[in-house]
Amino acid sequence: MLDVAEDIDTWLLPEPPASLTEGGLIARGVWPDLDEVADLAREGKGAIARIEAREREATGINSLKIKYNKVFGYFLEVTNANLDRVPDRWYRKQTLANCERFITSELKEFEEKVLGADERRRELEYELFCGLRSRAAEHIPRLQRLADAVAWVDAIAALAEVAVDRRYVCPTVDNSPDLEIVGGRHPVVEAMDLDERFVPNDLSLDAGRRLVVLTGPNMAGKSTVMRQVALIALMAQVGSFVPADSARIGLCDRIFVRVGASDDLSSGRSTFMVEMSETALILNQASSRSLLLLDEIGRGTSTYDGLAIAWAVAEAVHDRLRSRAIFATHYHELVSLADEKARVVNLHVAVSESEGRIVFLRCLREGASRSYGLQCARLAGMPEAVVGRARELLTELEARPRHGPPTRQVGLFDPRPPVPAAVLAPDPLRVALRALDPNDLTPRQALDALFRIRSLVE
Repeated sequence: MLDVAEDIDTWLLPEPPASLTEGGLIARGVWPDLDEVADLAREGKGAIARIEAREREATGINSLKIKYNKVFGYFLEVTNANLDRVPDRWYRKQTLANCERFITSELKEFEEKVLGADERRRELEYELFCGLRSRAAEHIPRLQRLADAVAWVDAIAALAEVAVDRRYVCPTVDNSPDLEIVGGRHPVVEAMDLDERFVPNDLSLDAGRRLVVLTGPNMAGKSTVMRQVALIALMAQVGSFVPADSARIGLCDRIFVRVGASDDLSSGRSTFMVEMSETALILNQASSRSLLLLDEIGRGTSTYDGLAIAWAVAEAVHDRLRSRAIFATHYHELVSLADEKARVVNLHVAVSESEGRIVFLRCLREGASRSYGLQCARLAGMPEAVVGRARELLTELEARPRHGPPTRQVGLFDPRPPVPAAVLAPDPLRVALRALDPNDLTPRQALDALFRIRSLVE
């Protein structure tokens, strides 16, 4: 085995070509015949030039040239004026109008070597490689055990190096239903060159705190928090240190993640159908030992359909599966689950708001968050006129009675009460004001309009 290992180390080049039959596999000095044909293949032109120079010196024919074509191969070409200097050891090959062509035994032998050198080099290299491979194949079981041991060492060494470089800690992995992370960080995001400092977060799940309803605006960091929890749990269970100040991870049988939007149109499945299929798989396969990360369930359909589905999924996770779960949502009606279900807790990703603008704080806090959709739209560059109009519409919509799921579970699917006609009808005062164009009114018309508006108020 040692002789094979030594030959592998000394015979094979460190960066061989993709194809084994192209050559470039075997190092110099391994096989003399291979070195010879490799030199011929690589230095053929130089050798021809040396023969040409030697023949010029021997014959005194300064215009002598060695040429090549596919019909005659290599030949010496001499003008008619120098034919009297041609030695007897040259053999006439072809007569032309102004010159004659000759060959020599040396040139013919060299031609045979050079023309077949490259092909012979590839053949020799492949033969040597196959022989070395056959010798190594006799030790396959030992090589497999060695490769397995090297792979383990490589994986553990890589995890150890990352743990030291990035200040990871040794987690406690036990058989409890708990998941406690202090100062948890995302192992990938924190290593990126970002414009802002990564903010660590704490999370605690135990027997009495199983389902987190996570709220907060878009771009605040909900998905980052969810994914870092999943990665920390996974890393702990594979034997790695984890990116946190401390962590205690109760064993998970599976980690289920329903995050992001994607479709499968080639199979006839829309984004919403993919979301529902993945959610169904989670509900059918998860157990109380599973860790669930659910992001925006129900967002791909109408408001009431989506809310009903999200509510029912959250109840199933809490009541039937009893899994440890984080449920991120923009359906703020779901925060009332914490009032009804003993093991539900509300958390939100905090923001700071000032003069209609928000700053993402990236930290988890207890309780629910309000929606910041309009502020996020402004941050994204939405035209101010559109944001202003959206604010007007939001004010009107918030003035209407809310008909989300009531606090009683059985009332979730009760028929919604009819909306009063006065609520559905447009506000006549707003209609009258929007119909006015102050730039087109005469003083008399403006006074008449003012009296009409006053009558609407009264």
